[in-house]
Amino acid sequence: MELKVYKIDGSESTKTVTLNENIFNVEPNDHAIWLDVKHIMANKRQGTHDTLEKSTISGSTRKLKRQKGTGGARAGSIKSPTIRGGATVFGPHPRDYSFKLNKKIKRLARFSALTYKAKENNITIIEDFAFDAPKTKAYRQILKALNLDGQKTLLLANNSNTNVYLSARNLPKTEVIRALDLNTYDVLNARHIIICENSLPDIEIMLEQGE
Repeated sequence: MELKVYKIDGSESTKTVTLNENIFNVEPNDHAIWLDVKHIMANKRQGTHDTLEKSTISGSTRKLKRQKGTGGARAGSIKSPTIRGGATVFGPHPRDYSFKLNKKIKRLARFSALTYKAKENNITIIEDFAFDAPKTKAYRQILKALNLDGQKTLLLANNSNTNVYLSARNLPKTEVIRALDLNTYDVLNARHIIICENSLPDIEIMLEQGE
């Protein structure tokens, strides 16, 4: 697949790039995508939730009332789950939600996600650019020039674009990540993918190695 390279002012340059068919034009595997997104979201969970059970809650162990002769049910500990302020039954406890996923599955999921974006014509290649300092207004001007302002965008940049990342950080629906950190969730979460021209080799190296 051949795409035109755009300048940051929105105009077309004289250059074109050919996307790797082994990455941007594969047979999409929806199940692999589901597994990888589940893997990413599970690894993000802190798992620090905790509840107090009867053995850990503080409270007196004396009987609340005499057990017989009242005409009602017996009432024992004030820590009983049936009493307001009592313990929780079968509540959550700290746990690790993360799980391992085969590298081939993760690679196939990313190939599939990028293929969907390519087939939907939601990938734009732009010339390399950098800012001398963080400039949110300048980054927004680029989005406006590409007719992407207000859309959910993901920019794949190289390691040297720290100021570009800082410029986009305060803009809603906008994310900038290193091409080497590409993952299935970020690709699918964005409406449009913007790829810096010099980031394409990083994508091919990272994905072909299965990292």
